[in-house]
Amino acid sequence: LSKLKTLVNNKRQWDAFNSYIDWTIVQQQASLEQSTDLVNVHQAQGAIYMLRKLKTLRDEVNSHG
Repeated sequence: LSKLKTLVNNKRQWDAFNSYIDWTIVQQQASLEQSTDLVNVHQAQGAIYMLRKLKTLRDEVNSHG
């Protein structure tokens, strides 16, 4: 986790990373809305879950050290 401190504590990098995550979530939500296959629905849901979890990375890294 210590190797991630540079990313999470650099405001410009962290903001850019979060913007990318937000954009990717929007893409996954569009995929989810258009999906007719249950497998694709579950994949999009899982992707959105993990992307949202990444948004908590700063707190996770800073609370461990």
